[in-house]
Amino acid sequence: MEIRYVGGPTAVLDLGGLRLLTDPTFDPPGDYPIGDRALSKTGGPEEVGAVDAVLLSHDQHPDNLDRAGRAFLASAPVVLSTGSAAERLGDPVQALPNWTHVDLPRPDGGTLRITGVPAQHGPDGSEHLVGEVTGFVLSGEGLPTVYVSGDNASLDVVRAVAERTGGADVAILFAGGAKTPLAGDAYLTLPSEDVATAADILGARHVVPLHFEHWAHFTHGRDTLPKALAALGERAHVPDPGQRLSLS
Repeated sequence: MEIRYVGGPTAVLDLGGLRLLTDPTFDPPGDYPIGDRALSKTGGPEEVGAVDAVLLSHDQHPDNLDRAGRAFLASAPVVLSTGSAAERLGDPVQALPNWTHVDLPRPDGGTLRITGVPAQHGPDGSEHLVGEVTGFVLSGEGLPTVYVSGDNASLDVVRAVAERTGGADVAILFAGGAKTPLAGDAYLTLPSEDVATAADILGARHVVPLHFEHWAHFTHGRDTLPKALAALGERAHVPDPGQRLSLS
């Protein structure tokens, strides 16, 4: 497979002849309101072209789906997300409940299976504050199994995914250690050291962090990831914006 890192939570995954896009965020840097607060974007955007499907972890936060990202959804033949996102956004967004799946036809005649898996966007009991979030597992005959965490802060959730799916060959982990006043000092996404732990839980051959830069509310990022992931050696890939990673 190939991964092209766009920025923030946004990447293009080429897998089985299909192009998948994670959490589309294409707005320019600036302050983006959310309730009575604002999130500050410090980098982006970049063009990605047409895709076969969008994997949208959630729609309620502008660092995962911004205005330009919402407009992009209209051009995508398939958008998979949470039930609440499907209700708020309407077509073409489809709800993908946990442990259910959608099979997409591949150009080679096979299928790519996309399974919805849990994600916890903060400490235990915080869903009423942060809203519903989902992750994804991608699989198919002759393909690596790929886990896309979405905004998840819980290693227990990673363990549950690993136990249910048997782990992953490629772990794409949202890794900024996000913090906002909404949850006090608790992390809303994995900090750098937990990225390494999650990789071991999943038994991943490749680990690719996303969503670790370009937003001011991240407390971990490019400066903390190399040390935290050093023990993973060549399994860890911290991408630069625009970089393409070919993983085998």
